[in-house]
Amino acid sequence: MKERPPLKGRQAPGSRRTGRKSEKTPKTKAPAKPRGWLTPKRGLILGLVAVVVAGGGGFTAYTAAQNASAPADQALTLDQLANAFGGGDPFGPDPQADALKAQAVQALKADALKRKREGREPLDPIKIVKEAPGGGGFDPKQLPAGTANPTGNRAIAKQMLEARGWADQWGCLEKLWMKESGWNERAMNRSSGAYGIPQSLPGHKMASAGADWQTNPATQIEWGLGYIKGRYGTPCGAWGHSQAKGWY
Repeated sequence: MKERPPLKGRQAPGSRRTGRKSEKTPKTKAPAKPRGWLTPKRGLILGLVAVVVAGGGGFTAYTAAQNASAPADQALTLDQLANAFGGGDPFGPDPQADALKAQAVQALKADALKRKREGREPLDPIKIVKEAPGGGGFDPKQLPAGTANPTGNRAIAKQMLEARGWADQWGCLEKLWMKESGWNERAMNRSSGAYGIPQSLPGHKMASAGADWQTNPATQIEWGLGYIKGRYGTPCGAWGHSQAKGWY
């Protein structure tokens, strides 16, 4: 008997159909390259958070961000920082500066008495300068054209005061700095040389709040509030001292 050839399409004996298509091995993606955790953006955010915690207030963070993005020539050098702090606390007692303030008060009183006897108007103890003072590693700086904006400076100070939780101290601060400088960031005391809205003596102490202390009202105000807190506790404490001594 002749063997029949296998029919086309028939499976060989013993073979089984599974009905499944062959499964392809899934392609795996190459693992992503690990990125450093401390990116520049995260570093900036962490820096701002630290400033807010230390300084207490959103405006402090704003000032810090402005200083961080300032041109390189506005950055404080180590020598400038050392001179600005004077080797100690920029908000702490300064017997030499305090003595100069007391002498300036007496000198102005004597001048006012002399002018009264001569029938002349008393001299304004504050002069508005065209060139900001130097010192502490800073050169004197020509002030930009135009006039100051005391009304705007008051608005900035009020916001910063509220950020510190001192909203109820506004009346005292407003009177204090009106007496000291008329809220003018270019104000200088004729006798002592104190400078700026808070009348820092010497003016370059304000560099501890920012390298733009010669021209920026916000920087001057930030330093002034820190000085008041360190020396007198509150603006009303500083105003009371000013009323009793003629200076703060």
